[in-house]
Amino acid sequence: MIRTQRLAAGLCALLAALTAGLAFPAGAVADETTANAPKVNLVLDVSGSMRAKDIDGGSRMAAAKQAFNEVLDATPEEVRLGIRTLGANYPGDDRKTGCKDTAQLYPVGPLDRTEAKAAVATLTPTGWTPIGPALLKAAEDLDGGTGSKRIVLISDGEDTCAPLDPCEVAREIAAKGIGLTIDTLGLVPNVKMRQQLSCIAEATGGTYTSVEHTEELTDKVNQLVDRAADPVVTPVATQGADSCAKAPTLKSGLYTDREEFGQERWYRVDLDPGKELRASVSVSADRTMNPDYGVLVRAVTVHGREIVRGEAAGNGRTDVVSTGLRYPKAESDDDDAPAETVCVQVTNSYSAAAGVKTTPGMPLELTVDVVDGPSRASDVASFGLGRGWWLLGALVLAGFLAGVLWGWLSRWRVAVWRTN
Repeated sequence: MIRTQRLAAGLCALLAALTAGLAFPAGAVADETTANAPKVNLVLDVSGSMRAKDIDGGSRMAAAKQAFNEVLDATPEEVRLGIRTLGANYPGDDRKTGCKDTAQLYPVGPLDRTEAKAAVATLTPTGWTPIGPALLKAAEDLDGGTGSKRIVLISDGEDTCAPLDPCEVAREIAAKGIGLTIDTLGLVPNVKMRQQLSCIAEATGGTYTSVEHTEELTDKVNQLVDRAADPVVTPVATQGADSCAKAPTLKSGLYTDREEFGQERWYRVDLDPGKELRASVSVSADRTMNPDYGVLVRAVTVHGREIVRGEAAGNGRTDVVSTGLRYPKAESDDDDAPAETVCVQVTNSYSAAAGVKTTPGMPLELTVDVVDGPSRASDVASFGLGRGWWLLGALVLAGFLAGVLWGWLSRWRVAVWRTN
């Protein structure tokens, strides 16, 4: 009996040890996954000015709440998301107290959508705009882990708590080398706010966007949260030339350059038969511009024939204008057929407002992808007209038939007139 009890006890101990041995590696894997998870901290301005009703007929606060709810629904499972507020709790006039008014509304971690939405629903526009202190606390919220870290700051006004300059705070965060990016969104911006939020974003390699509609706010925040979940891609600095002959040859990748007002920038891409070129370009208006501007990207042969183009225009309400193109090159029966050199030209029609410096050029971001082409690829440009050749042919045929019919009717009318 005693032996049986000892044997049972030994088996239980062995099973417990095996269970623990299996559990610890799983826990280690879970901890490692959590440590590598991308983190995003949404920092929302809840100061008194958010009561203003100038976004789609509603208040700025209502637009922010609606956008947050939609963003929470769309947040990828792997993203650890948190929400921090500034100016949400202190309604008084004491500046010292108001400039400490920042709180963690929802901790950075696995997202409980219902709980996060309930927290957002309690927000009421209240007090000051302590952007600098809020950024410092938001950076602390993201401390630890090796995954990407991103702060998305949404504000409708500049900081009211100087001398703690939020731009200097952003530079300090960047200097720590923790890989934290700050993106800023300005609700119904003015010039001073645009300058401050742009400076914050630029200090950490982030982006600034002005927003005047709820849908714009939702789309941009969703884009930034999704970007945090994507592998980090570091753009490669390049320098386009003033002609195709002098242009650098680019491979698939993300590139940055500077383009002056009205300037042309040329790049070259080698395209093998059966491959497709996809190119997109974004030009940022990082200073005050005159309204009505545009960006054009063209694919051109080395002999100057246009293959295909993409273009986009802005009216002064957007800070970034983007466009793109695609060009599939047909397969060749010759296995040794050489690659075609495609010249990619980027031009703009921006003009600076009075007193604004024109140098350095505006930030330009160029994405080049060379992928497998469709099974029946062809020269979609057809000497610059693309599929317009079909329309042109139809118009020529219709014109010819109309001319024959009109001529026959005219001769018939003349013959009848002479007979009568």
